[in-house]
Amino acid sequence: MYALFNRFEIELTKRQAESVSHPGPCDNDVDILLQDKKIIRQLKNIPDDKLREELKEYGAWNDEELQDRKANEQRIIWIAGCDIIEELHSK
Repeated sequence: MYALFNRFEIELTKRQAESVSHPGPCDNDVDILLQDKKIIRQLKNIPDDKLREELKEYGAWNDEELQDRKANEQRIIWIAGCDIIEELHSK
């Protein structure tokens, strides 16, 4: 399953997406996904500037916050999981 962004896409399984798309804090679950080799490969292919530009469009983080690559990877995986689950529920 794919989360489609303006500058790239992220593939997660339904199970992975569900693991980061639930009520309450998802930080630990996101960190677990960030250890997955396939996810690591996908993120390595996204340049810093494209990741920052994509997240900036959400308006939730300022320029200083968007300088942190690790935090940006956490944010984009969380958003990807939520987008995939939202898409599944809308069908």
